[in-house]
Amino acid sequence: MSRKEFDASRMRRMKRIAGRYGLTILTAEKLKVLGQPGGHALRHDETFKIVYGDVPKPFSASLDDIEAYLEKLEAGEA
Repeated sequence: MSRKEFDASRMRRMKRIAGRYGLTILTAEKLKVLGQPGGHALRHDETFKIVYGDVPKPFSASLDDIEAYLEKLEAGEA
C-alpha cells in the first residue's frame, strides 16, 4: 500500500483541492468519540453553506463520496 492511499494523505490532498474552490471539508468528530464512524461534509467558505454531505442527514458523506465530488468538480462536471 502506497502512502497516497492512507486516509490522512487522501484527506490532505482533498483539502488542497477543496481549498482551490473555496470549500472546507468538515468532519463530525462527535460521532467518532461515540464509537460510530464520523461522516464528512463540504462547506462553502464565503457563505458557510453546506454544499455537499448534508442529505439525508448532516455529515452523511463518506471520505470516498467527498473524493468523488471533488474529482467531478476538478473535471468541471459539478
